[in-house]
Amino acid sequence: MVSEPDKKTPATNPLSDFANRLSLFGSRLLEPVAVPFRALPGNARGAIWILIASFFFTVMVALIKSVGDDISVFQILLFRQIVMTCTVMPILISGFPEILKTRHLPLHLVRVALAVVAMTCGFTAFIHLPLAEATALGFAKSLFVTILALIILREVAGPRRWIAVLVGFAGVLIMVQPGPAGINFYSILAVTGAAAAAGVMVIIRKLSRHDRSVTILSYQAIMVGLLMLVPTVYYWVTPTLEQWLIMGAIGLFSVVGQLMNIQGFKEGEASAVAPMDYTRLIYAALLGFIVFGEVPDLDTVLGAALIIGTSIYTVRAEKRAGERSRKAEPAGQ
Repeated sequence: MVSEPDKKTPATNPLSDFANRLSLFGSRLLEPVAVPFRALPGNARGAIWILIASFFFTVMVALIKSVGDDISVFQILLFRQIVMTCTVMPILISGFPEILKTRHLPLHLVRVALAVVAMTCGFTAFIHLPLAEATALGFAKSLFVTILALIILREVAGPRRWIAVLVGFAGVLIMVQPGPAGINFYSILAVTGAAAAAGVMVIIRKLSRHDRSVTILSYQAIMVGLLMLVPTVYYWVTPTLEQWLIMGAIGLFSVVGQLMNIQGFKEGEASAVAPMDYTRLIYAALLGFIVFGEVPDLDTVLGAALIIGTSIYTVRAEKRAGERSRKAEPAGQ
């Protein structure tokens, strides 16, 4: 018979304990903001998450553009994924193997494949096109998101959403102005990346109904890195210290942006919150001017005003719709 003092107590995991303490500190720090934030409708909360994520993603692509002339996009992507994996490693270790458990592995695999296409094509376009122009072309994903959300998620997009998406895309066309001379090869890559990114966004929305955000992020962090390994070895260039630091920053901004993006599509409907991603255009225009000396022309300004205007209208319309729905619930019961 084993006496009570002789029983072994389970060992504490220092990584898990640190993560819990950090989470508790963050919750207390953000509590004054979190309470009114949780009171907002789901689509409004999702829109705010996407707004913040857009800023992090824009800084990330600006960093990619700054080193893309010397280092291949495959190598940049590989080290981006390494940093992402290292960032979530404490959570992976503390929750392994449960954190990787999922009943929707095929969806994760499709999401990873689409993410590889989206990032390879999209990042190549950002390296070779002006930052604002590449960002504008990437907005074509809104059309694909709306269509895919209808087909895959069975969401209903009302006239307001269709109008907002179409008007926003018209703003993109104002800036790009396709002419008889043909379309630049890198522009085609940007649109291809946008279509793949739309597929990723809709699949995230579907996966977030069943899996945790950290599970979704973990699969991408590990699997995309593995897929980038072979082309990285082939196109390897030894980075300078500055380039190492930039690639590390790319990974960190990616992790924060991904978590916020996943949370945004978990909080709101894909076809409702997607237009808020248009704010990347403002960030891109500012960074393009400050960092790369790119001056937006009148067409870019007009297109940006049109896009941001429709985005703000969409969020306000969704907020009013959510308020009307809550008021109507008691009468319908």
